[in-house]
Amino acid sequence: MNIVPNYKNPKKYVTAKFPIRQPIYLTALIQLLSRVALIGNKYKTEKINMEGLKPPYIILSNHMAFVDFKLVSQITYPHRVNNVVNVDGFYKRKWLLEWIGAIGTRKFTSDIHLVRSILKCLERGDVIGLYPEACYSQCGISSYLPTALSLLIKKAGVPVVAVLHRGNHLNNPIWDVTKKRRVPLHTTATQILTREDISSLSCEEIGKIVKSALTYDEYQYQKDNGILIKEEYRAEGLHKILYKCPSCKTEHKMASNGAEIYCEACGKRYVWQENGYLKALDGETEFDHIPDWFRWEKEEVRREIANGEYTFFDEVDVFSMPRTNKFIKLGAGKLTHEIENGFTLTGFYRGKEYRMERAPIQTYNLHIEYSYPLLNKGKRDAVVMSMDDDLFYCFPKKQNVITKLAFATQILYENRENEIKKAKLERRATKV
Repeated sequence: MNIVPNYKNPKKYVTAKFPIRQPIYLTALIQLLSRVALIGNKYKTEKINMEGLKPPYIILSNHMAFVDFKLVSQITYPHRVNNVVNVDGFYKRKWLLEWIGAIGTRKFTSDIHLVRSILKCLERGDVIGLYPEACYSQCGISSYLPTALSLLIKKAGVPVVAVLHRGNHLNNPIWDVTKKRRVPLHTTATQILTREDISSLSCEEIGKIVKSALTYDEYQYQKDNGILIKEEYRAEGLHKILYKCPSCKTEHKMASNGAEIYCEACGKRYVWQENGYLKALDGETEFDHIPDWFRWEKEEVRREIANGEYTFFDEVDVFSMPRTNKFIKLGAGKLTHEIENGFTLTGFYRGKEYRMERAPIQTYNLHIEYSYPLLNKGKRDAVVMSMDDDLFYCFPKKQNVITKLAFATQILYENRENEIKKAKLERRATKV
């Protein structure tokens, strides 16, 4: 049972409201400012199968860096766009996001009004901008897309355009956003579904088309196109996602410096070469492709869960954002993640206990932040618990644990979803 913090001001930011229609003069201004912001980046945008396409339509984009929004604006101009944005994006600029017609929501929650807002914008004859992965790609590869996405597309009945960014993660990876790499950006926008397609196809068929269109691997893209990343600091921060040593199997003891990533437990070192391949400086190279190492870690978590071995507990510093004007420091708390119960966050604020719970089936992915700056208190990794009317930023005491928490969240959701599907099939079989 959830017990909300004892806020002095109980008001929360309300997402259950329709966005304004983007003023037409802002459409041109956004495109211009985005183009100016892209100066210094080598980039290319390309439209495929979009001749004569006019709003309303839906944009589905993969998500790797903030530059994604700037590139999409070059694709959609001169059409008005309503982007779906997480509430923390409204922090201290609520007026601006609402002015440009952004649709505020909280990640990984059941926001029924979000669907109504999307349909309302499409009825107006505008474009909806969706980033269905709902978070920046940690390893530059495609991630889970919610099954409800195909239901939304079917209900909307408008054309769908898939936007695939390439090079954005390599240029500015989420695990080291402070320093960019000189990598060219290439964005393609392809109409993958027409109105006629949506009318004739099943939700399952639509889902397969969308998944195929949004499948990507940044590191394979680098190798296939002969892109060299020559910055000497190119591997700094890589240990944030490659947290488990494939040699000695120790977790959370990986570190990185310059072009190298290494294990502080066994001393094994790897160099991330300019061409994108990893190479052990001594002994076997277990993984020369970064996503292979990343996927191996996820399978290790899957094995722990299957064996009933997985659990997480840590003391955390907690900040909440019930509104968009400021973070509220709630102080010390305790964060637990378990196979059966999912997430539980507990603590005391202004003399009263609060308790937040998120069951596995309620969260198909986890909002995490690497080296997040907050209130000039330095940069620390954060886990963000999204509730229906609040956000809780939890900063663990333990080091380099948030990637594993994201893996576990994804796997537990997949397990619950599969159990539900199996139960439905069994019930149908019994009726027959």
